[in-house]
Amino acid sequence: MAGSRPGTAPRTTATARVRKALRRAYRRLRRTGVDYFRGDASDWLAFGVLLALCPLLVVLNIRQPVWCPPTALVLPILAGAFLLRPSSLVLLYAAAAAGLSVESVVHAAERAASGGPGSYQAGVTPGAALVVGAVGIAGLLLAQFRSRVGVPWRRGGSMLFDLRERLRVQSQIPPLPAGWHAEVALKPAGGQSFSGDFVVAARTGQDGSVLEAVVADVSGKGMDAGSRALLLSGAFGGLLGSLPPHDFLPAANGYLLRQEWEEGFATAVHLALDLDSGEYELLSAGHLPGMQMCAGAGRWEVKEAAEGPLLGIYDGAKFAGVRGRLDRGDVLMLCTDGMVEVPGRDLSEGMDRLMGEADRMVAGGFRGAAWRLIETVAKDVNDDRALLLVWRA
Repeated sequence: MAGSRPGTAPRTTATARVRKALRRAYRRLRRTGVDYFRGDASDWLAFGVLLALCPLLVVLNIRQPVWCPPTALVLPILAGAFLLRPSSLVLLYAAAAAGLSVESVVHAAERAASGGPGSYQAGVTPGAALVVGAVGIAGLLLAQFRSRVGVPWRRGGSMLFDLRERLRVQSQIPPLPAGWHAEVALKPAGGQSFSGDFVVAARTGQDGSVLEAVVADVSGKGMDAGSRALLLSGAFGGLLGSLPPHDFLPAANGYLLRQEWEEGFATAVHLALDLDSGEYELLSAGHLPGMQMCAGAGRWEVKEAAEGPLLGIYDGAKFAGVRGRLDRGDVLMLCTDGMVEVPGRDLSEGMDRLMGEADRMVAGGFRGAAWRLIETVAKDVNDDRALLLVWRA
């Protein structure tokens, strides 16, 4: 155009791009800052209390260095690692570092005024600074980890407690008609809170005349298996009653295949019990057979059918079942391999021992027997354990 100088348009375009980039960065910084510092009143209260604790500890160290050493500053740092957001934690660390500097200057002045070493051992030594710094780094890593996984700050522990309680509630047997009783016992490996074994149960049928229960064992143990067990227990609980009994295990198998877990297989046994007639069917997916005590014959029987493939191995798997009947006085026992597995021995030996211990409890009644059997047979086993007892009085 007339009157324009060469190079003006490119410079104008470059300036506009820089301005747009700065505006985008500013908006992103504002959004990040709002999200980073957003919190409820209790968050800010915790931050304020811990921040005020730093100068208080500094004053106590200056006045009473014997009772309040410089390393006392790790107390608010540790608390902040569990209670605060990473952004607030950095500010707390800055206050702690400033407190250490003040303590160092004051103790240095005291030593200079006394004309000798004075109370150097009560002052800020290099070791004390290293301890506070190391705890601060560990706390920041912990806070950043919680931030990445999305654990809601100090409520993370209650969230895990809720998840554990949900797994426990899902394993409860629904109320049964008169004459029927059932118990479930679950014990994780190594005294942990989460187990890879779980039980889900529901009353199904038009009038609730059928008890369906699933005893499952997820591959692995501990927290990794427990997280998968929590997900599967919710899915299996939703499938119970939504499908005919013979369709449950194929649907559960398809669900596991869709998860595409690296270690995603599981074993399960599905019980469908008619509460009117006592007739039942067990369908197995690579699981241990059921065990029934026949009161009339006075002996235990292993209800073994075709074992069936594991869940989550291949599509289109077929699962066979075995039928039976519970008459008055009969007991049906289902468990996971942690109850009967002993290194170097066959599973049948462990099952014989379990049935023998259960047989000793017949005279005293089966109430509370599930937990007594775990304590007697598999108390110190380093594996997840689950046991379901159903009996007809």
